This record gives sequence, C-alpha cells and structure tokens, in this order.
Amino acid sequence: MAAETLAATAGIEVYRDGKCIIKRIVYWMDLKRNYKKLMQEAGDLRATKDAICTEISRFRLTEDMRVWIARTGMIEEEVIELETKYEKKQRWRLDCLANLSRDMTEKCNQVRNHREEGKLQKMTLAMELPEPVRKIHTLKLQENSSLHKVVRHVLGFLDDEKIRRIAICGMVGTAKTTIMENLNNHEKVAKMFDMIIWVSVTKEWSERKLQDAILQRLKLDVQGLTSIEEAALIISEELKEKKYLIVLDEVWDMVDLNKIMGINDNQKDSKVLLASRYDGVCYDMEVDEIVDVQPLSLNDAWKMFKEKVGHPISHPLIEPIARHVVEECHGLPLLIDRVARTFRKKDKNVSRWEDGLKRLQRWDSVKIEGMDEVLERLEICYEDLKDGEQNECFLYAALYPEESEIYVDYLIECWRAEGFINHANNFKQARDRGHTVLNELIKVSLLERSNKSKCVKMNKVFRKMALKILSQSANSKILVKPHEELEDFPRKEEWELANRISLMDNGVSTLPKSVDCHDLLTLLLQRNKYLTSIPELFFMSMCHLQVLDLHGTRILALPFSLSNLISLKALYLNSCPDLIEITASVEALKHLEVLDIRKTKINLIKFGRDHLDLFVKHSPLWEKDSCLTFQFSVGCHDSAFAQILESIDNPTHNILKLVNGQGVDPVIIKVLMETNAFGLIGHKGVSSLSAFGIEKMNKMFNCLIDRCHEIKTIFDGHKTSEAVLKWLENLYIKDVPKLESIWEGPVCAGSLAQLASITLCKCLELKKIFSHGMIQQLLQLKHLRVEECYQIEEIIMESENAQLVPEALPKLKTLILLDLPRLTRIWANDSLEWPSLQGIEISMCDMLKILPFNQVNATNLQSIKGQQSWWGDLVWEDDATKQRLQSLCILD
Repeated sequence: MAAETLAATAGIEVYRDGKCIIKRIVYWMDLKRNYKKLMQEAGDLRATKDAICTEISRFRLTEDMRVWIARTGMIEEEVIELETKYEKKQRWRLDCLANLSRDMTEKCNQVRNHREEGKLQKMTLAMELPEPVRKIHTLKLQENSSLHKVVRHVLGFLDDEKIRRIAICGMVGTAKTTIMENLNNHEKVAKMFDMIIWVSVTKEWSERKLQDAILQRLKLDVQGLTSIEEAALIISEELKEKKYLIVLDEVWDMVDLNKIMGINDNQKDSKVLLASRYDGVCYDMEVDEIVDVQPLSLNDAWKMFKEKVGHPISHPLIEPIARHVVEECHGLPLLIDRVARTFRKKDKNVSRWEDGLKRLQRWDSVKIEGMDEVLERLEICYEDLKDGEQNECFLYAALYPEESEIYVDYLIECWRAEGFINHANNFKQARDRGHTVLNELIKVSLLERSNKSKCVKMNKVFRKMALKILSQSANSKILVKPHEELEDFPRKEEWELANRISLMDNGVSTLPKSVDCHDLLTLLLQRNKYLTSIPELFFMSMCHLQVLDLHGTRILALPFSLSNLISLKALYLNSCPDLIEITASVEALKHLEVLDIRKTKINLIKFGRDHLDLFVKHSPLWEKDSCLTFQFSVGCHDSAFAQILESIDNPTHNILKLVNGQGVDPVIIKVLMETNAFGLIGHKGVSSLSAFGIEKMNKMFNCLIDRCHEIKTIFDGHKTSEAVLKWLENLYIKDVPKLESIWEGPVCAGSLAQLASITLCKCLELKKIFSHGMIQQLLQLKHLRVEECYQIEEIIMESENAQLVPEALPKLKTLILLDLPRLTRIWANDSLEWPSLQGIEISMCDMLKILPFNQVNATNLQSIKGQQSWWGDLVWEDDATKQRLQSLCILD
C-alpha cells in the first residue's frame, strides 16, 4: 500500500515536471513571436505617449496623466532591458530563454493595459479641449445684401495666403459686429482654420484682461501666473502647431498681439481679423486690407426693417409710414434693430405708427423706447474725443441741416471765429489745426466726407445726438430751426437767451426791429431768399457776435447797427445778388478776419485791384516767410470753367483769379510768386503768360486761361534761360481763339516736369500742341483732352517731333479727342509704345482713319469709346490688330 502511494506521488511529480518542461519548451518556441509582440505593443505605447504630449499642451496635463507619463518611461526602460537580453540569447541555456519569453509575455500584457489606461485618459482630456469654433447667435444676413457682400469680400481675403491681417472699419452702428459674428459662424471659415478665437475688446480693455479671455477660450486653467510674458508663452505654445484665426471685435486701441499672445505674422497660415470704428487703429495694427462698412442702402435698410417687424408692415396704410421710419434710421443696423422692436408692438394700428414716426423724428427731445441704448452707444464716439476742442467743433456742426453739405473752409472759419481752435497764433495755423480736428471727427464717423468736393456733412442720427447734448448743456442755449419752412422770426422767449441761432434755409422775410441778444455768438440766416432788408437797430445788442452769415439772401444794404458788432470775426455776404455796397460801418469791425462778398454787385474790380495793391505793399501778413493762405479774386466773372480752381481740394493752396484785367501789373507779378493756382480770365494786353514772369512762378501747381483773346502762346521759351514751371501739374486752356501754340521757342530741361493734365478747348487757330523739345519734358503727363480745336491736324506733329523715341509720354493714361474735324492722325505711325494708356475717347473726328496701334503696343489699353460709323471707316494694317482692339470698343 505504501509502495502504491509512493508510486502515485512519484507519478504526480513526474506529471508536474513534465507539464512544466512542456510549458518551458512552449515559451522557448514562442520567444521570437513574444519578442515581436512586445516590440509592437511598446511601439504602440510610445505612439500613444507621443500623441498625448503633442496634442495636449503640458499646461493641460492632470496629475494622473503626469503619473501615467512617468510610469510609461519606466516601462519603456524595462522593455529595453528585455530587448537587450533578447539580443544576447545565443549564449543562454534553454531554461533561461524560456524565462525570457515568459517575462516578455507578462511585460506585453502590462504594456497593453498601460496603453489602454493612457488612451482612456487622453479621451477624457480631449473632451475638455476647446472646440474649434464657438458659434454665436446672430442675425442671419440676407443674400446679396450690402452686409452679405462685405462678408464675401472678407472671405476672399481670408482665403488669400498673402494676406495676414484684415480690418473691418466703419462708424458705430453699421453692424461690424454682426458681420464678424457671421464670419465666425461661416462654414467656409471653419474649414480654413483649426481654431477660431473670438475676443471682444472692450473700451476698458487691458493686456491682462485680453490674455485672460484668450486663456479662457482655450480652456487653459493656469493658476499662479504672475507675468504677461508667462501667459503669452503658454498661449503661444498652445497654438504653435495650429492654423488659427484671431477675431478681435470693437478694437479701441492698438493691440500688441506678439506681447499678449506671443505670436507673429509668420505662424503657419494663421490670420487676424479685427473690427474697429477708427481707421487709425487699423493702420497701427498694420493690417494688410481694410474693408470699409458703410450704412445700409435705403433698399437694404427697408428689407432689414421689414424682416424684423413682420406682417404688420404689409398693411397698405402702414407701409408708407414704415418707409419714412426707415429713412430716420440713416441705414444704421443698430438703430433699425431697436426701432423695429418698438414698432413691431404697434401691430396694424395706423394711428400708433403715425405717432411713432413723429416721435422718432423728434427723438433728440422725446423719450422713445430703445433709444437710450442707441444714444449710449453713439455718445461713446463723442465722449471718446481727445479734448474739448473736438467736442465743441462737432457740436457746432449740428447748427446746419441734417445731411446738408457744409464747406470745409467755411466750417473751419466759423470754428476759428468762435474760438474753438486752440494753439493757433494766426489764420494759417488755425486753418491747418482745423483740418486736423476735422479729420479726427471724420475718423470716428461723427462727420462724413461728402460726395461734393471740399464738403462734409453730419448724418441725421449723430445730429440728433448732438442737439440732445446741446439741449442738456448748462453753458449753451441754442435756437436751431434750419430748413423748417419758417416764414416768421421765432418768438422772443425762444431767442432772447440763445448764444447760437440757426434759421438758415427758411422763408423768413422780416426780422424784429430790435432784439436783446447780448450773449449771441453765432447768427446763421443764410439762404432765406425772401429776406430783403435788415432793420437799422437789429444788431444793436449783439456786441459779442462772432459769426454772421447772411449769404444767399436778397438784402439790398447793411444797417448802420452793423458797427456794433465789435467782436465779429466772420461776415458772409456772398451770393447776395442785390447787395450793391458795403457801408462805412464795416470799418468798425476791428476783429474781422473773414469777409466774403463773392457774387454780389459790389464793384469788385475797383475793390479788388486797389485793396490788393494796398494789402501787398503794407500788410504785415504779406511778409517774406509769412504763413498767409489766400484766395484773391480781382474782378468779377461768370465763368463756369473757372470753377475748376474753386474745386481744388487743398486748403493750403493760394489761389489768384485775375478777371477782365489789362496789361501786367507789378503787384500781380508779386502775388503770382506765391500763387499755387492761377486763373487768367478775359484778360487783355498780353500775348503770352510769360509776360507775367513765369520764371518766378515756382510755386504754381494749377493754371487756367479762359477767354483771353489776345494770347498767341502760353509759354515763350525765348524769354527764359532756365527751367520754368517745374511744379505745374494741371493746365486748362479754353476759348483762346488766337492761340497758335502752348510753347514757343527752346525748352529748358526740367520745364513742365510735373505736368500731369492738359485740357484744350475752343482754341480755334491752334495747330501745334507739342512743340519741338516739349514732349521730352512731359514724363508725368497722364491726361490729355483736346476739344473743338478746328485747325488741329495732328496731336503729335511729325515735323516738330522727328526724333521722337518709342518711350515718349510714358505715363499717359487717358486721351480724349472731341470735335476735331481736321484731325487725320494722332502720331505718324505705330512706333510709340503707349505703355500706360488705358482709355481713349474719340468723337466727331471723321478724318481720323488710322490709329497708332499694333499687336504689341498699348498693352494696358482697356477701352476705346467712339461712334460706330467712325470705327467702321478706320483703315487697318492687319486684321489681328483690328480684332484685338475690337474687343475693347464701346461704340454708339
């Protein structure tokens, strides 16, 4: 029995040993496979760790993840140790190899489990990463609306790899934020960038606040940061492998993104999009493109209002009222939105709509629901002005009708007279400073450039805001009723304490015999066309009046009480067609700086010639190096052509118009030395402009000659041995019937070097435009217009320009030839290159049969305007040239 038990025990041991041996043999046989499996799992673990370290910023790693990464490093070292043993396996016994294979199997399982744990933690962290786009609830823009076009415009810039920074600029309330929100939500933008970061930059922004907003957007919870530099490093590291778009809304001042975010414009196709009401901020931010956002068109404004109000607007009695409501919103989406909310509540009640419109038209003085918010937004622009000088200048512009054209020079003269312009010792400095103030007001959209040259305007919304501010001011009482169809002067209680009165553009025909206005500073009565007389005592109490505007009235004379205006600085009597003389009372106006008597019946010839001579000889303003800016008109004219000089949009240009004069006056020569724009109109007794001493006209930019029937040449080269008129840019010549040439005689190098435009009209005897040697000086000529010059046969005469090089007239862009019945050719052949020519217009030139073009010259030509019959009669050297030019034709 004992023997049997011993045998059984021995059998079990043999079985166990055999099983162990078999297991070891299996491990030994699987060594290579286990090694490969371990290496595969180790590679996967390494890839998981690398992905975590690459995709997840070190600032996002949790403590558990840091422990996992540390444990991964230990496991990788253990795998390397096993790998080293495997490489030395040839020296080992079978049982040692079996143990190595077993260890690899166990390590493989450990690696796999550790990797799965890492993947799980990575998934948890990934859910906490910032989303690529945070959609913003906003107004959806209508297809093809002006705002939608802005969005498309910006999308094009975002898609352009050369453009890194884009700005959307526009006045307050023009829906810049709405445009930005639509871009933020746009699916095309989401596809362009890995991440879109939206930040609203408030007026009270700081570098730290901006950084905190960005860190929050990136979901970076960074505790204990003490410096902006540290935060910038964290943001930079988070974004370094991403293609991102930074969207900055309502930027008030320059934002240094490199300092705040540690980024620059060289980072992986990333871009910056910002919105600001200040174009200066856009330039400071070094943007590549600025997209200007204007108020909505009336049509787009109507569509927006209609969409927001809904079905009541379709009512036939309400729609006309609603359209007037929209007009009061001046195309500002902000205002349209608030007004629409208010009017939507009125449903289809016509009476309530009519009442709402009337109240809206007076919302500067009547409280309307929603307007406080709008006013608050608008007043930010006013409050943000840099100093009181700009505030006063802005408020003064509210004295003029809404949307009316205000001449810039006139407005600045009024500012100067009222004492708003600081740090100006003379009129020139005041004018320059005034333009600086004006540009600042335009930059913040409080004033707008007008389509009319040299004018600005104030839109109705900002004007109502300004009037509201003025009405609440303790230091200012105003009476402002321009363009209100008044027939009578307002009641006494309205004007007696006013310090500024504006009654322009009304039908006032009579004024009170006397008024008690001791505090009155400005009185604007212009364009009251029925006002024919001013009572003799009317001005008696106005001893502080500084601006008086009576222009465009029908007054016959000025009252003797004018002499009481001892503080008056600006007096406007222009366009008073019945005003015959200025009374002796003017002599009492010791502080008068501006006196405008254009288009009156005052004897300007006597007044101008005598006083100009006296002024030049005795006034301290006419001293060498003086800062004087002048616009002199000696003589009276009705030349519409001369308006060209008045349209010159440069406040510092000195202008002289000499009308219906005779001969050469030394004082005129002296004034011409300082003149930038000269008009010679109806002058007699001279045969050329050279008689006035062109060698001394070194400051001349513009020259106009009209109806001078004795002039035969403009410039006489025989009378000078040096370059003349080196800075002349524009030359206008009209109705000079005896003119034979523009330049006669030798042309000194450098003469007419800056001449950019030549206009010739009704010069009946003119045959020669470009005399010998003249065309070589015209390297800057861009525009040539020749009209009703009936003797012209060639624009460039071959006999005068035999050695003309192909590069002649390198800058010429436009060529206009009208009613030249004898013109046969522009130039003798097609040898000129015409490198800059873009457009030509030819009409009533029936003898012109050949154009100076071929297949390879005039490569920038874009249009040829003319008559179908003329084009059909042209003769061509080859069909290829005809076909090339045919595609550019605009024929009638």
